[in-house]
Amino acid sequence: MLLVGGYGTVGTELARLASPDWPLLLTGRSEQRGAALAAQLDAAAARRWDLADPEPFTAAVRAVVGVVNDPDDRVLRAAVRAGVPYVDVTRWTARLQRAATLTALLRPTAPVLLSSAWMGGVTSLVAAALAERLGGAEQVETAIRWDLADRAGADSVEFMDRLGLDYEVVQDGLRRSVAPLSRPRTVRIGDTPTLVAGIDTPEQFTLPLTLGATTATTRIGFSSRSSTTALLAARRAGLFRWGRGERWEPARRALLYSPGEGGTARLRTDVGNGGRVLTATVEDRAGQAHLTAVGALLALRRALGADGAPPPPAGVCFPEQTPVPERVPADLAALGVTVAVAEGRRGVGAAA
Repeated sequence: MLLVGGYGTVGTELARLASPDWPLLLTGRSEQRGAALAAQLDAAAARRWDLADPEPFTAAVRAVVGVVNDPDDRVLRAAVRAGVPYVDVTRWTARLQRAATLTALLRPTAPVLLSSAWMGGVTSLVAAALAERLGGAEQVETAIRWDLADRAGADSVEFMDRLGLDYEVVQDGLRRSVAPLSRPRTVRIGDTPTLVAGIDTPEQFTLPLTLGATTATTRIGFSSRSSTTALLAARRAGLFRWGRGERWEPARRALLYSPGEGGTARLRTDVGNGGRVLTATVEDRAGQAHLTAVGALLALRRALGADGAPPPPAGVCFPEQTPVPERVPADLAALGVTVAVAEGRRGVGAAA
């Protein structure tokens, strides 16, 4: 298995999860860093592949996982040319849409699983599991609690550069353009009331297409309410519109990128259908990098047919199209992620 970005923050977590099952080839800009991680794993090697370098890269592998931003689709093109399954967990919505279009044009002979929904597609998997129990998903609303004490890779906050751009959502069956960090509300995620506001994520694009959701909304907030309030104030001041470009990049990213030594990843997904609501609270005490790697590992298993189900057909697919959604909670639990499901008593995404 080729893990592109295989020794970054998420890549390291994925390499540790995947190494018992498959031999790994880790690539990135620093072969030395990759070699240090490879030496700790069962069967792994490291090579240099800088995606900003036009130098060709070839390797005989069974599948490819993109764990680092692929702005020019080099990894996607290489996997399609090689005829091997490809999994990506790094794309924001616009790049996912471009990748889906490019894949259709390239006519791949293997699956292309675009698993860039929040946390490597975990949000979409959980939504699919709840929809299976309800017999459908009219509304899907997700609230994310970003733990400021957690570890985070630099790529994890690239979406900050999108906060000055409106994005499209589906609400009540209608497509409409909304501003980032709009529609704030306080949501109880587990035992913790969390102030959250809208953010552009790929599942808001894919869930209406795959599950038929007439409303799909994702919001995010910090573990510190004051930090969320400051972010919302920056948005109202127009920082993300007039502060675009390289000059203001440090200021934008400083609002989010202050990684700590470790924290807990928590999110809540509400799915409503036919007047019923199910709420899932997802928690990973190993942190958001581990949870993203869990999503990537489940995507890799599915792309290879290693989860006991047939692999997807050639072409584009998304995580929520899993053929066995009822197994999602158990699959996550086996990897250290808890999923607590309860019948909702209030509307989808109800405030705390």
